[in-house]
Amino acid sequence: MLAKLEGHAKGITGIALPSGCDKLYSCSKDKSIRAWDCNSGQLAGSVSTVGEVGCLINEGAWLFVGLPNVVKAWNIQNQAEFFVNAPGGLVCSLALDNDKLFAGMEDGTILVWKLNAESNTPELIAMLKEHHGAVCTLVVGANNRLYSGSKDSTIKVWDTYNLQCLHTLSGHTKDVTSLVCWDSYLISASLDKTLKVWSATESGTIKVDYEIKDDYEVNALCGIHDAEGKPILLCAYSDNTVRLYELPSFTERGRIFSKGKVEVIEVGIDGLFFTGDANGDVSVWKMIGAPCMAES
Repeated sequence: MLAKLEGHAKGITGIALPSGCDKLYSCSKDKSIRAWDCNSGQLAGSVSTVGEVGCLINEGAWLFVGLPNVVKAWNIQNQAEFFVNAPGGLVCSLALDNDKLFAGMEDGTILVWKLNAESNTPELIAMLKEHHGAVCTLVVGANNRLYSGSKDSTIKVWDTYNLQCLHTLSGHTKDVTSLVCWDSYLISASLDKTLKVWSATESGTIKVDYEIKDDYEVNALCGIHDAEGKPILLCAYSDNTVRLYELPSFTERGRIFSKGKVEVIEVGIDGLFFTGDANGDVSVWKMIGAPCMAES
């Protein structure tokens, strides 16, 4: 661990490190967004929000923030900003694919806007209503695919071009909390205490290839490469640990122990990654070559 950034009063819901930026951004259930100086680790500024912040992502110089019934966006280079109405409660998850912005809503809807970089006036083009619970996680994969995981325990597979639902994956029995695309596989995490690895069959269906069962709920996933370029899956469990699994074997490479349940994991550059926990702390980590155990 390189640093611990303390200041949020409630659990972390999002972390973003825009490329080429010297500031790390975090958002929280305490209705604030904070900017941290990457060199000193000190607080560089904060913004209060009208409601709880549900999620935070970045694309280039743009920060996108999910709030109750609205998505706000800021450009940290030229200070441009815009917002779009997002009816459906709290914006729980966000994803970008080329010129489309996707928002997973508390009521189960996925809202889709087409972005116009010149005018900064996104146009709402679709309201996808297939889920029956909050959309906790969105991830864009290869071949024009969007994957959505929901509190209704299902994963939906969407075509990002025509916005049609192609598959419903029903292997989990509780909330799907996080999704990661790795090679040709989809990895899902759930409050049913399982990790599942999905792949497409020759017939076009999607099946579970591998499953890990545990005694604890799985809250967040993220992928990173170690110093030798090997893929590592970071997996946050409800026992306040983050486990590092080497892919594809799922050999455990080490654990991080946290004082609070880790609910957000985000990858930076040069082996850096960040964890945000239920206590409001953001920790900065760096992957090194040898397996290790660490405590925050």
